[in-house]
Amino acid sequence: MSTEGCKYQAAVVTVSDKGAAGEREDKSGVVVRDILESAGIEVARREIVPDEANLLSELMVALCDLGFDLIVTTGGTGVSPRDVTPEATLSVIDKEIPGMAEAMRAESLKVTPHAMISRAVCGLRGGTLIINLPGSPKGARENLETVMPAVPHTLEVAGGRVSECAQPPD
Repeated sequence: MSTEGCKYQAAVVTVSDKGAAGEREDKSGVVVRDILESAGIEVARREIVPDEANLLSELMVALCDLGFDLIVTTGGTGVSPRDVTPEATLSVIDKEIPGMAEAMRAESLKVTPHAMISRAVCGLRGGTLIINLPGSPKGARENLETVMPAVPHTLEVAGGRVSECAQPPD
């Protein structure tokens, strides 16, 4: 979905029952948008959806079909009964990228022992990279900043823009 003036386009999806009901301000989505845009990735769409696996899966498939390069979710990665983001993501991706989720958990463990209960996953559906982040603004920031150094290269390879990982692009 790349357009002139911006190499990649992203969608940020906040998964929150209260956010979707208008009962909570979407602070995490704003944090994610700001980090992506400061990295030169255009956030062309933001959504807030309730913690409903089918609804989230359908949205992610639709965003992939629209050609978004990147989908970043925030929320729903914990262990409460309503946390279904990882299941929704696993149901739509073709390839899991466990190293990204492992890196986020490892870095977060330096800050809080609660990081070990994060169930966030990352993966590809076609050429679209999907990254799950925690719902707190602080957790979303820390986790996204952990994987951001690898995101542009991942998007290049997934989009078929780089044929040899050991060689820099022309």
